[in-house]
Amino acid sequence: MARLKPFRALRYDTARAGPLETLVAPPHDVIGGEELERLRAASPWNIVHLIRPDAPEDAARALREWRASEILVRETSPAAWILEETFAGPDGLERTRRGVVARTRLEPYGAGDVVPHERTLASQKAARLDLLRATHTKLSSVLLLHEGDSPPAVDREPEIEVEFDGVISRLWRVEEPAELLEGVRGRAIIADGHHRYETSLRFHEEQGTEETAYVLSTLVARSDPGLVIFPTHRLALGPVPELNGRLRLTPLTGGASDALESLARVPRDRPAFVLLRPDDAVLAEAGPEDGPVAVLDTAILDELALPDVRFTASVEEAERAVRSGDAEAAFLVRAPTIAQVEAVALAGAKMPEKSTYFFPKLTSGLLLSPFDE
Repeated sequence: MARLKPFRALRYDTARAGPLETLVAPPHDVIGGEELERLRAASPWNIVHLIRPDAPEDAARALREWRASEILVRETSPAAWILEETFAGPDGLERTRRGVVARTRLEPYGAGDVVPHERTLASQKAARLDLLRATHTKLSSVLLLHEGDSPPAVDREPEIEVEFDGVISRLWRVEEPAELLEGVRGRAIIADGHHRYETSLRFHEEQGTEETAYVLSTLVARSDPGLVIFPTHRLALGPVPELNGRLRLTPLTGGASDALESLARVPRDRPAFVLLRPDDAVLAEAGPEDGPVAVLDTAILDELALPDVRFTASVEEAERAVRSGDAEAAFLVRAPTIAQVEAVALAGAKMPEKSTYFFPKLTSGLLLSPFDE
């Protein structure tokens, strides 16, 4: 079972820093160029100045200044937190996801109770490690899935509440969290934040202190009714490999929504995808597969080894890119189920990169966790 600890959070004093809506941001890895500039302009104290600095030293300097001027204020005693997020997903359905925010003991993959489900990219980890070395602070949380129970709804005003990017986030401080933390059971699967987890582990190997042995985490029960995964589609920016002979191909008529309905009817043991090109659409199916990774739609795309790929969660963006000529083709896939993620992770296997899109992404800037306990 993952080992958890409460922590003394570092958080914004909105009386000094201004409305929280101007201070928070998405995770660093989903912020595009235009959004980066918009967030920087929203406030000189927006968290984006720390998570996406021009240089790690800039983030470290800003963090020192913000703490000294009490833009960011440290809690006087450790606590765990209940996080509740209310949102409408890309499918239009409104959901509420609840989790526990605490520090989770770092453990190497294969040797403990925290396991990955996706491969990672070395280039992204290098930049995160430099930032961690400079700031000595966990600036954002990883999302972990556990086998226990969701925290109950809280019948009092939250200490923190903000609406950002269509997600209402509420946080309640729990000063005596023993019972709350006992509800987090079993092995923890990394849902989002593999790079952050692996970077934290590497940093702890360098530092070796008790404080660096933990990562800031939001832990959500795998049975939580608000836990949902959406697909991440692929845009091919270069030539598309020949598919004839490798897969069963069925020409499709109609738009992308009709194509996705055809894809949804394919049995789950048959990996498949929809290939959208400027002049046609094709449903591509493999034969029945065995094994937790082999049955995934992204697994057969991984075998195609597309040379130049961009990722998008938006079917509309994929269609536009193909129609405009920005992409040679789009590959539309199904999202893995929670059960498939669990099967892959607990088998010690890993999905291809960008196989899952747990929605929503955790909002950055709500709680930070420095190492100077």
